[in-house]
Amino acid sequence: MIQAQKRSGRYNLYLDGKYAFPISESVMIKFRVFKGMEITPELQLQMMTADDISRAYTRALDYLSHQLRTEKEVHDKLVTEDIEATIIDETMKKLREMHLLDDAQYAAAYVRTAKNTSTKGPRVIRQNLRQKGVGEQLIDDALAENFQGDDQLENAAAMAQKLAKRYQRQAFKTMLQKVRQGLMTKGFDSETITAALETLDLEPDVDEQWEALVQQGDKLWRRNRKYAFSERRMRTKRSLYQKGFLMDDINKFIDEQLADD
Repeated sequence: MIQAQKRSGRYNLYLDGKYAFPISESVMIKFRVFKGMEITPELQLQMMTADDISRAYTRALDYLSHQLRTEKEVHDKLVTEDIEATIIDETMKKLREMHLLDDAQYAAAYVRTAKNTSTKGPRVIRQNLRQKGVGEQLIDDALAENFQGDDQLENAAAMAQKLAKRYQRQAFKTMLQKVRQGLMTKGFDSETITAALETLDLEPDVDEQWEALVQQGDKLWRRNRKYAFSERRMRTKRSLYQKGFLMDDINKFIDEQLADD
């Protein structure tokens, strides 16, 4: 006997008047189940396995419906659903056959999106794809095809411009160091970083640099007022030098403080 469940597309099967197991509509069609047919233990096992795969497949489709996923992501998701390993393997096979899983396609799409919508460099992109389970060769191919040298330079230069603006009130030397560090953190290599900085042609603004030195120098001078004069001067000069300011400007600032005192 076949009885429809409240959940659409699901049915309960009764054998010899007793509840036996549930199946999906797709499984029922595949095995051509009809009322009164004979179901052997072997056939029942096949139908139950097919139903397990059908349910796992449905869950995978739901997971894939929101965005592209890698094979590892889908596999890990099914594991969290407490699905047996053999059922997961069969489900993954079916997804591949239906062309619903393709790590090469995923890698290419990920690289294009990262290139167009973020400031990530190749190294960060590679790391992220590795974490998603994409193979090294597929990553190499995706980067080579979708993130050319000109694209990298353009992205690196745009990011460098933002970083330079963020740190413009720092000493020029410090600002350059932080821009380089920021670009390295984003995953750009040294050659691309150097080229990006050259395209910006950054030069220190004398007035801005002096204003930044005075602003930080005043704080240090006040902070060190508890020390004797020579110690106060030495500590202030050392801190300003470590921050990247030029020694001539530092000496000029110290001289002005002495004049004011």
